Amino acid sequence: MAKESMKARERKRTKLAARYAAKRLELTTILKSSDNSEEMQDKKWAAMIAVQKLPANSAKVRGHNRCGLTGRPRGYMRQFGISRVTFREMALDGKIPGVRKASW
Repeated sequence: MAKESMKARERKRTKLAARYAAKRLELTTILKSSDNSEEMQDKKWAAMIAVQKLPANSAKVRGHNRCGLTGRPRGYMRQFGISRVTFREMALDGKIPGVRKASW
């Protein structure tokens, strides 16, 4: 079971990423622009500085997937939203339809 503080940190990162997503997208489109005029170079420089000033935890890649039931960070199965351990326990209890025990 994950600590509540770790779960809260993940929730905070998710909220921050959602809040700054539009701003970050706008700035990265400027940075990825293929126009290399003098004026655009100045805009790119300003956009690069602006991205660096955004909170580090507002980047989407800072988030970490966790099991929806236990909060376990490792062995996360994206399709189900739970960890492999929880998936196995639920499958053995018959709570996930269509899953048979093979050899685990």
